[in-house]
Amino acid sequence: MTSQRITIDCDVLPRFTAAYLRIEGDECAFVEAHTAHALPKLLGTLTANGRRAEDVRWIVVTHAHLDHAAGAGALLAACPNATLLAHPRAASNLIDPAKLVASATRVYGEAKFAELYGTMVPAPEHRVRALDHGETFELGSATFRVHHTAGHAKHHFVVEDAALSTVYTGDAFGLVYPDLQQRGRFAIASTSPIDFDADEARRSLDLIVGLGMKHACLTHFGAIDDLVEVAAQVRRWVDRSEVWMNECLATDAPFETQSARVRRQILDVLAGFSLSTADLQLLAVDIDLNAQGIAVAADRRRKA
Repeated sequence: MTSQRITIDCDVLPRFTAAYLRIEGDECAFVEAHTAHALPKLLGTLTANGRRAEDVRWIVVTHAHLDHAAGAGALLAACPNATLLAHPRAASNLIDPAKLVASATRVYGEAKFAELYGTMVPAPEHRVRALDHGETFELGSATFRVHHTAGHAKHHFVVEDAALSTVYTGDAFGLVYPDLQQRGRFAIASTSPIDFDADEARRSLDLIVGLGMKHACLTHFGAIDDLVEVAAQVRRWVDRSEVWMNECLATDAPFETQSARVRRQILDVLAGFSLSTADLQLLAVDIDLNAQGIAVAADRRRKA
């Protein structure tokens, strides 16, 4: 019986955002859907492996952030026998993505949103299944289990694939870009808005390592085998981020000032890694998002 896991490079920028095609016997599943722009790559990977859209049983998204899930509705429409699996907090936003689209459009504008994400197609409610913590689903003869993993997002889960000793981690296990690994392992946390929670992030790291899987498949980017080392590096970033968040809490400076200060603190730490100008350019969006997410977390706690 065929048992495969295939990494799909989804983004315009090479080796930046991944989805995974999982084949077990006659059935297929996608883990992550990226954006509508990735649809030809996702379906092309099926064809390249001798499969049809009709063979797809599941489309799994780890959370509802747009670089993971904006293409879910379009992919679901292309795969007539598939069901979309998501965290309960994510499922409602995929069925009715109006709030997600409106929020992102306010940030980017309509033209930039379309360039980045394409059209976000609503998922029909009857084709969406929300999965609770510990719930399982089957693909061929393989059983998968989801584990809710807050810290990066409240609507996040990871997917345990015991048959291949793999866990699909979304953003809960940080960012490990292949182009930044030339000087040894380099991993950072993702603290993008709006749900960063250091305690939950550390619990999620412990949960992922505690599953005992040999491989972790990150959305950003690819499969890794040194889970303990990556978890340790990401944890250090989470710890730093918590310190910076508490510093933001201790002042009443405007959000923009807080975010800019955290951005400088991130760059100060990165200066110790001997990264090139090209490396920092690759990280530019994540640096900005991480700084904003830390400032947002402080602001939300202040208002709670």
